[in-house]
Amino acid sequence: MWTADKPFNSLPDLPPPIDVESKHVLKQVTEARAALASLDQAARRIPNPSVLLNSIPLLEAQASSEIENIVTTADELFTADQLDAESARPEAKEALRYRAALLDGVRSVRQRPLSTNTLIAICSTLQAREMRVRDLAGTFIGNPVTREAIYTPPEGQRLLLERLDAWARFAHSNATLDPLVLMALAHYQFEAIHPFSDGNGRTGRIVNILLLIERGLLSEPILYLSRYIIQNKSEYYRLLLAVTAEASWEEWVSFMLEGIRQTALSTVEKIDDIQLLHREMQAELRAALPGGANADLLDVLFEQPFCRITTVMERCGVSRPTATKWLKLLAEAEILVPLKLGKSLIFVNGRFFSLLTRSERAPEPTPTLF
Repeated sequence: MWTADKPFNSLPDLPPPIDVESKHVLKQVTEARAALASLDQAARRIPNPSVLLNSIPLLEAQASSEIENIVTTADELFTADQLDAESARPEAKEALRYRAALLDGVRSVRQRPLSTNTLIAICSTLQAREMRVRDLAGTFIGNPVTREAIYTPPEGQRLLLERLDAWARFAHSNATLDPLVLMALAHYQFEAIHPFSDGNGRTGRIVNILLLIERGLLSEPILYLSRYIIQNKSEYYRLLLAVTAEASWEEWVSFMLEGIRQTALSTVEKIDDIQLLHREMQAELRAALPGGANADLLDVLFEQPFCRITTVMERCGVSRPTATKWLKLLAEAEILVPLKLGKSLIFVNGRFFSLLTRSERAPEPTPTLF
């Protein structure tokens, strides 16, 4: 039996003792998988994958950190990434570590399956210190002032390690469940185990993406799922608790599948708009730089919305006077916006930045004939 103020040491291993793949859930699986396939195809259409790999994980890092009340702005993160991360605020540093942990995790699962050691490595990068599975009592989720508990996770390092090993076996050995349903179940279970003293939410959201990559449903970490969770934060936490208290598995899985569908489709739309803007700016660069510019310049302007003179020098193989001339001509043509930050001068691709950070409209459900 579960009670909020007692460690949930009897947390059952997965899979649940019920059939979570109802007709409704399987319909959602079909829609979510179609949206993911469209996203993967759209990403492959972009000649320079760095356009997505530099920006989308950073925005995911910002959103995932915001769920834990670690608040930064997109311009702050892009500035820290381009200039001096060491002088950034602690909140920005935490978000940048999230991206590092995500990309490290992707490299890891391309070499070996997800394991307890992978989870520890991800959390250690997030926290900027060596983490270990909890070995102290007293962890609970609730009001820190009144000490009223909403949920108390299992405790005891040996038990937690056993639960994590069972989690990993489920993630890799269950061939009967659709991978998207499996991801939703595994996400609940990881958060319920709550194996670390801090960083569990962010680690769990990184693991969502890694499971999709490991199962071949996503080739790159470009599913911006944390924004959906922010937009539905109270529902996200309500449903997590409802699984624990009422075994409301179907409602939880349905919520996660809808998040995948919405996020994938909105990202496809974003990729299409990025490609359109890329073509527009290609023509604008030709007009603004009559002497011609290095072919790599346009790629530089889309790999990060904030650009430094030294970046253009290094990527395009040109001198500082040439790089400065190109960027100033683009600023004069109002293609880029010059911005002075301390002693540094950066140039902002404003339309690209606005496109990346715009609010997304939830796509409509796919109509069906049954």
